[in-house]
Amino acid sequence: MAVVPPTRRTQTDEDFSAAVAAVTSAFGDPTRRDIYLFARERSAGATASETAEHFALHPNVARHHLDKLAAGGYLEVNLVKGGSGGAGRPSKRYCASGASAGPLDFPARRDDLLGTLLGKALALLPPDEAEAMAEGVGEDYGRSLAQQMAPGDAHRSFRAALNTVADALTAHGFAAHAEARGSSLQIIAEHCPFGAAANEHPIMCAVDRGMVRGLLAGLYGETVPVTVSSRARGGTACVTSLS
Repeated sequence: MAVVPPTRRTQTDEDFSAAVAAVTSAFGDPTRRDIYLFARERSAGATASETAEHFALHPNVARHHLDKLAAGGYLEVNLVKGGSGGAGRPSKRYCASGASAGPLDFPARRDDLLGTLLGKALALLPPDEAEAMAEGVGEDYGRSLAQQMAPGDAHRSFRAALNTVADALTAHGFAAHAEARGSSLQIIAEHCPFGAAANEHPIMCAVDRGMVRGLLAGLYGETVPVTVSSRARGGTACVTSLS
């Protein structure tokens, strides 16, 4: 017997309220609901700095929420050249995706499942081999990201490259920022997108260390990142040091 698809109807205020509630549920953070509404209500969208100022958040935290919404298809990202005459790094402006085009669709979350499967796969290998593989996969991915961001054009400043790496990690759910600590520069990641899977399989921390190495290789030059601490091993944050 043929299944007749339901008739698509005009979105009402009730539909939209239910949709926004689903966004909150899907991403697991009520702050993201308000940020989504903030970007949706602005015809030109919002930047991370505008969002951070409006909600009194650290810019990296605001960017993390916006990138999560963009990754889920709720916001679209437009690059805007910075400074007068287009000088400086392009900034991202986040705009609602299909804001007036009917009910929102909600993709199922896969992050936790993928993280769990990755951890189980690594657990089948000897520890040294698993760590090398995890870091290698992260490094390859980091290099590909760097090529997309600045193909054939490396940053001249190590600090500028490090800030770009932190932005890229934040876009992938790490809520990262770069800062100087003692004689070294470090990337501090206050959130781990691997969640409980990393706690069960701390070897997975090698993936983001590899991403840092790969990104810096493409944006600046070869470096040797060192994991100082990680949330999976009891630290308050994941810290990668670069002397």
